[in-house]
Formats: sequence, structure tokens, C-alpha cells
Amino acid sequence: MLKGLDPLLTPDLLWVLAAMGHGDDLALVDANFPAETVARRTTSGRLVRMPGLTMACAAEAVLSLLPIDTFVDDPVRRMEVVGDAVTLPPIQQEVQQVIDRAAGRALPLAGIERYAFYEAASRAFAVVQVGDMRPYGCFLIRKGVVLAE
Repeated sequence: MLKGLDPLLTPDLLWVLAAMGHGDDLALVDANFPAETVARRTTSGRLVRMPGLTMACAAEAVLSLLPIDTFVDDPVRRMEVVGDAVTLPPIQQEVQQVIDRAAGRALPLAGIERYAFYEAASRAFAVVQVGDMRPYGCFLIRKGVVLAE
């Protein structure tokens, strides 16, 4: 245990977040996502698990360290509901609030069709699977830069 670090940030997750570079995507996915299969195709080839957590709780822990990219229009993307691209299920609404707090402004989630999301996730740096079993809890977060102060 380290002082000042959220205990949800495991050594594997810390490695992934630190190893990512500016512009790399992190796939943050629910328990229903084919995470093991997709993770093997990512840059890191790693699947990091955060069992027993809600997606919002996991997103908050990740975003306590991971800066969101401000150089692109859609730094945070979500899997669209099949047949209803505009609906935001409760899990996505909860994560939207976490994203907005982390960004310090409204930052709407861009939608990606289900199979296009799978493909985009396979090009991510890594996959983090959360224990949340609610459907459509799948997000891609693009890492921003950490500026020297």
C-alpha cells in the first residue's frame, strides 16, 4: 500500500497507465466484454482486472492518474446500444459524470458501433475489465499529456 494512491490502482494497472504514451487508448470494459480475446491483440497484450467494482468507481480511480487527451475531438468513446445509437444507459450516464469531473468540463462521450468498438479496443494499449455486469459499459479513453509545472 502506498500513501496517497487509491488502493484500487493495482501494480498491473499502474504499470499500464504509466507505460501508455500520449494518444494511446485504454479500453475500460464491463464484465460481459470479450476482454481476454481482445486484450491479446492490444499493444501490451495485457488484460488488467478490477473485479467487484462498478464502472464509475473504476473510471474514477483510473482518471485520478490518467490525463484525458485534449488534442482530439473525441478522447472518450463509448459502445453504442445496438439499434439505438443515441441512448445512454445508466452505466454510461454514470461514467459521463466521472469524465466531466475529471475533464473539468462537459466532455460528451462519442459513440462507436459495437463491432467497430471491438476493433478499436484491439488497437488500444491495454484492456481493463471491471466487474460491473451491466451491458454497454465499454469505453475507450485516450491518454493526454502530463505537462511540467
